[in-house]
Amino acid sequence: MGTRRQGIAASDGLFMGPVRRLSDAGSQRRRSGDALAERAALETAIAAAMAGVAALMERVDGEAQDILGFQLAMLEDEALSAPAFAAVDGGTPAHEAWTEALAGEITGYETAEDDYFRARAADLKDIRDRVLRHLNGEAADATQPGMVLAGDDLPPSLFLETDWSSGGAIALSRGSAMSHVAMLARARGIPMVVGLGEALPGDAGTLIVDGGAGLIITDPDEREARGFATELVMLQARHSAEAAFRDKPARRRNGARIEVLVNVAGVEELDHIASSTTDGIGLMRSEFLFRDGAPLPDEETQYRAYRRFLEWADGKPVTIRTLDIGGDKPIRGLTPEGETNPFLGLRGVRLTLAHEQVFRTQLRALARAAVHGNLKVMIPMVTVPAELARSAALFAACVAELEAAGMPCRLPPLGIMVEVPAVAVAPELFADAHFFSIGSNDLTQYVTASSRDDARVAALNDPGHPAVLRLIEQVAGYGQRSGVPVSLCGDMASDPRHLEALLAAGLTSLSVAPARLARVKAAIAEL
Repeated sequence: MGTRRQGIAASDGLFMGPVRRLSDAGSQRRRSGDALAERAALETAIAAAMAGVAALMERVDGEAQDILGFQLAMLEDEALSAPAFAAVDGGTPAHEAWTEALAGEITGYETAEDDYFRARAADLKDIRDRVLRHLNGEAADATQPGMVLAGDDLPPSLFLETDWSSGGAIALSRGSAMSHVAMLARARGIPMVVGLGEALPGDAGTLIVDGGAGLIITDPDEREARGFATELVMLQARHSAEAAFRDKPARRRNGARIEVLVNVAGVEELDHIASSTTDGIGLMRSEFLFRDGAPLPDEETQYRAYRRFLEWADGKPVTIRTLDIGGDKPIRGLTPEGETNPFLGLRGVRLTLAHEQVFRTQLRALARAAVHGNLKVMIPMVTVPAELARSAALFAACVAELEAAGMPCRLPPLGIMVEVPAVAVAPELFADAHFFSIGSNDLTQYVTASSRDDARVAALNDPGHPAVLRLIEQVAGYGQRSGVPVSLCGDMASDPRHLEALLAAGLTSLSVAPARLARVKAAIAEL
């Protein structure tokens, strides 16, 4: 009988297959004893790593290309490599100097309080190991199709280099459900479990991975293998039945119409979503235009991107969230460094109001794009009414400037994210908002004071907690009484387990992950 081991769910799905243990980059390398030769070797290895990442970027697009773009920017950043070269010039072998230079950075990311920084540790390890393998003359991990990749963590580049055509899965002793690899796995439908810790065995030959339950079974016996096969058939049958709902409007059993929109984070996602399957875009994360290490996007770049979303929607509503960085999304040059608690610091509207010119550029682009469709603009991390008032005044000033210059523009409805408990407790203070969108991810984190990616407290980070649901009901009730539209765009909207409670709270508009459209509509039809 196999052993069941519990981790953290990172990507839905079921898979059973042989285990491929991921190895660390080797550290055995002959020292030359010549500082100049060691410097040349490190320069060559970094250049080769950069070339490898650039070549891989040409084979992918969208989120994957952004991830590799971050790695390439890090490899090009002299601030990262300078300590290594300084150590080499002082007589340290290249491989030791490079490892030591990145060790402090990696440790800092791994021990950070917020999820984003911990997730970025995998990118830094990937960069470290790529350079080390070139220094050591080693080949990268070779993987065969149809395997379970198991190890401490998985480099994003290895995921992208892996052939998933025959399926596969990922089981990690560490890792994060918010990591780049987890996002890639969800997009590709690859089951993934993280946070297994010591529960991930080093000698298992076969694993069953249940990504939805965050569960693995090591070396299953015949009975468990048959059970897996049965579950897989049932899962495939469910997916087939749900697919029939994808192109239909969402309705409850009594015929009541529920608006189901999608959350998107990049223009490339539109190529994989038919606008006929959704009621619009409930959350467009504009952060994809603001890449860490890259120049800030100008007004024209942003205008063209926003216009693309509106034209795709063809008259359906598109809610674009203004720049939401800080906390789990730092951008060098904009977000402050060294904050003891970034999630409670300068993030969201707090940061954009502190960088007015950056905010003005985005608002001007949004006002210009508004003439091309049904645009709504949403302000994140609002805590007090003054933040909404200042944003609205700045938006109106931008529109006035554009009109004076004779540029086509329009002032779209301006609403707020409800993610700070202070807003959910007293929504009546924000009567000037044209709409509310509940961000259940951050709201749950703040209400329960727990991170969903820390295995030690993940069970506390429950969006179904009565306190979270009570706040959602309170906001929805205020919306009904005051005529202010209220929707929910957090992850819980994509989870059928929470739909009954959300509809009972009075919500009639949900924004979900595109991959969950059919499943959510099918679940609504049963309620």
